[in-house]
Amino acid sequence: MQKFSSSPAAMVQSLLKNKSLIYQMSKREVVGRYKGSAMGLLWSFFNPILLLTVYTFVFSMIFKARWPGVTNNLEFAGILFGGLIVYSLFSECISRAPTLILSNVNYVKKVVFPLEILPWVSLGSSLFHAAISVVVLLGFMLVLRGDLHWTVLLFPFVLLPLLFLTMGLSWALASLGTYIRDIGQGIGIVVMAMMFMSPIFYPATAFPESYRTFFYLNPLTFVIEQSREVLLWGHLPNWQGLGIYLFASLFVAWLGFAWFQKTRRGFADVL
Repeated sequence: MQKFSSSPAAMVQSLLKNKSLIYQMSKREVVGRYKGSAMGLLWSFFNPILLLTVYTFVFSMIFKARWPGVTNNLEFAGILFGGLIVYSLFSECISRAPTLILSNVNYVKKVVFPLEILPWVSLGSSLFHAAISVVVLLGFMLVLRGDLHWTVLLFPFVLLPLLFLTMGLSWALASLGTYIRDIGQGIGIVVMAMMFMSPIFYPATAFPESYRTFFYLNPLTFVIEQSREVLLWGHLPNWQGLGIYLFASLFVAWLGFAWFQKTRRGFADVL
């Protein structure tokens, strides 16, 4: 029986060894999503624009929503959209993770295919759409304010810890979802709950102080707040917090990878 290494080194080696395959499969997935549509890949650009327009209208014109210290309704829409970019990246990967193996049965039968790259492919596709959304957000803020803060260049560093956390959870859920099909049904509820428990539609200070500790246990809270700091307000991120988050995320990534490698031998038996 073939043995699969679950060491941290194996996790890194798998990424480096298969980076070209991951890129090609991610590209194919992005293109395939819009295959057959009249505008093709242009939808990846128009979708976030339409989403930003809808949120701007609903929250500024209908709900008259306000953000502390922000008087411009259009700027509030940008704040909201910035939080949704981070949430959408995370939720898309996590929601798809339980069915990654189930929807790629043909790869399971191929002994030489590196199944562990499937979460990377999913993340690559989500990152592409997140990047387009960031471009739309920055364009919106440029028109609104007339300039951009140089700290937008630090956004990848803010996002990096979340990417490793997402990968760890994706590996674990991909494995569990193969053996326990109910995981795929329940994860949607969890992801939806995380949206309302994240500072997307309201600032963290609006959450009851007695429960704020639990609020910050949400892995999205810190990243969303730091993303706004660098993208919208021109502040440096909390480097110490990011360092702690990165260390914890790398550990979670390795745990998820190790679990996936230990359980993958049984995938073919349950499919």
